[in-house]
Amino acid sequence: MPDTLLLGPLLRHVDRTSALIWVETAGPATVRVLDASTDTFPVHGHHYALVAVDDLEPATSTPYTVEIDGEQVWPEPGGPFPPPVIRTRGDGRVRLTFGSCRMSVPHDDRHDRIYGTDALRALALRLAAADESERPDGLMLLGDQVYADETSEAMREFIAARRDPAEAPGWEVSDFEEYAHLYRLAWSDPAVRWLLSTVPAAMIFDDHDIRDDWNTSQTWREQMAREQWWRRRITGGIAAYWIYQHVGNLSPSERAADPVLKAVLAAGSGGGDAGEVLDEYAWQADQDPASYRWSFARDIGPARLVMIDSRCGRVLDPSRRTIVDDDEWDWIVEQVRDTEHVEHLFLGTSLPYLLPRGVHDLEAWNEATAAGAWGRRFASRAEKLRQAVDLEHWAAFGRSFSAMAELVTSVATGPDGRRPQTISFLSGDVHHSYAARMRYPGQTPRTSRVHQLVCSPVRNPLSRTMRYVQGAAAFGVARVVGSGLARLARIPKPSIDWRIAAGPRFDNALATLELTDGTARVRWETGRVDGDTATMSEVLSADL
Repeated sequence: MPDTLLLGPLLRHVDRTSALIWVETAGPATVRVLDASTDTFPVHGHHYALVAVDDLEPATSTPYTVEIDGEQVWPEPGGPFPPPVIRTRGDGRVRLTFGSCRMSVPHDDRHDRIYGTDALRALALRLAAADESERPDGLMLLGDQVYADETSEAMREFIAARRDPAEAPGWEVSDFEEYAHLYRLAWSDPAVRWLLSTVPAAMIFDDHDIRDDWNTSQTWREQMAREQWWRRRITGGIAAYWIYQHVGNLSPSERAADPVLKAVLAAGSGGGDAGEVLDEYAWQADQDPASYRWSFARDIGPARLVMIDSRCGRVLDPSRRTIVDDDEWDWIVEQVRDTEHVEHLFLGTSLPYLLPRGVHDLEAWNEATAAGAWGRRFASRAEKLRQAVDLEHWAAFGRSFSAMAELVTSVATGPDGRRPQTISFLSGDVHHSYAARMRYPGQTPRTSRVHQLVCSPVRNPLSRTMRYVQGAAAFGVARVVGSGLARLARIPKPSIDWRIAAGPRFDNALATLELTDGTARVRWETGRVDGDTATMSEVLSADL
């Protein structure tokens, strides 16, 4: 591979007639894809290009190459993978693959024993040997694409060459430069790189993209603000997330209107560096979450995907905790209600909306007691428990949970011709996979079927001991303890009900949704790699 191409290409937003290709280059350059070309822009000494390819035909497959300053750099001549293609949206069958939580470590025997087979790499190798028709129409990465707080040996070598890891934040990522290297490690494996060049990807962050328990509570934020290194970390993390993940989520019209992209391109023109400009926006996004929206929506054939930021946009004032701010919630409502001609509605949120019922009750109890339901003395203990065992999902934001239940119920029971056949929450985070079915007021055989679908991890399994502990806690002990504590705290029962319909499974896995002729099905698959050959085996499935 020519050293002028550092990372990518990544195929990002694709619709019926256009596509966006993302690349990182070794220096200033002109990047060309098909008939489209653009100059790179610099951020903290790194160079990026967003190549917008227009005037494509709907429902077509177009092979492409990437040129840097007139030299073809992708695909590598004689490489082992099929040529990358841009497949534009059409009608008919849709296949969408999703998952979360992927550690970027080598693919050797030692690391496979610890971390298991990388499901994303296994999928890439299998698809490379299969017909193009078997490729997903989209890849949804639902958080923890990188681990900034649990670094690999390769990342630690990079850190040690820059600074003294004996000083905070130690072996954790400290700034944009280290984040850039972290992403390079995550996406440089040849098979994964090929997959990301030929299957359009949509991404949203979760806590480990920044730090474990990110924005758990107001107390957590106050604790982190006292750390001298934190401002560089949060600024670098959000800035890197914007350039490596978020900007590729945007449609052509959203890119044209995005204030951050406008400012970055303006600052980078004429040889300037946009690092300071992007840092300012990143810091503002952390300090004032309502200043920027990370959530986004895509229409994919008969489906609509609404990807919800459940991390950066939280309101953490204990008197009005919500998982997103008011303006973002209004935007979510607008996207979710606009379901005319949508057969399937997918709500992507890194954190599961529907947890096992006992865990839900435990988190609801913890939120109430941390806010003082059992007195000020117990509130501090509840806060420590919240941070210790990650009680921070939708259930720990009661106002948001109730508002979402009301919203989904109203859409599911809407008039004929406007309600989707299915509504599914797509999530990760919890390091096990399962499907849940939701029941809601007014439900009939004709109204929408509502599900929670969780796929986690892609590559970061719990130890065998922790699997037993978590399984027993989530699906056994918590069912009794959580419900009892919720009653003692006088927490009202939710307006909806749900039960686990499939799972749990603790394998490294990816889940795939298949939408065909009005039907919808999901299957979870784990991978096995032998040399350059991979197989995927089904471990769970559910009809939606």
